[in-house]
Amino acid sequence: MGGWGSGRHGGGPIADEARKIDLAWLMRTGRMKDGCTGSGTIHWQRGDQPSGSISYRYDLGDRDDTWMRLIYRQQQDGGEWRDREQLVRLSYTLPHYGGRRWWMHCPVRGDRVAKLYLPGNGDIFAGRKAWRLAYHSQRIARRERPFERLFALQHKLGCPAGWESPIWRPKGMWHRTFDRHERRYMELDERCSLEAALLLSILRCPIK
Repeated sequence: MGGWGSGRHGGGPIADEARKIDLAWLMRTGRMKDGCTGSGTIHWQRGDQPSGSISYRYDLGDRDDTWMRLIYRQQQDGGEWRDREQLVRLSYTLPHYGGRRWWMHCPVRGDRVAKLYLPGNGDIFAGRKAWRLAYHSQRIARRERPFERLFALQHKLGCPAGWESPIWRPKGMWHRTFDRHERRYMELDERCSLEAALLLSILRCPIK
């Protein structure tokens, strides 16, 4: 498997920033259908901007030979673009509530996974454990998390991000919906104040 490239953040890539294939989402949205063959395209975005796409074909008709083929172009280390194809084996389990739950098999570890990732400068789609991916929330110090959540809420509402920066109701949003966001904002703002006060007390504490 290739290196981390731009996906490196403090020892390894971040799952949130890697390109992701979510089989459950493909099934739920009708992009793949049980018992059928077909093809499609997955598009990724970073923020509001397109950040790539991948084509795929699949066969869920033969229960003994189910697969998905990923077709994409890849550039590593600023070199030439290469056409890539990757075969992903599929299988299913039978939940107690009925139906089938489909899984992909990680090409590195062989275990069943619901999602495959291609981080930064990686060379193949593989499971999170194979890439040793961490989630962004796992990389944030405990006292930083309220600030991250506050900024995310502000961004969602289209407001400037910043501690104690006010929020306002976006045009077209229901008042009761904004009221819920505002309550959440107040909770997070209070938690940020507590964490800031705690940090300040630590900094003021004389070294013995």
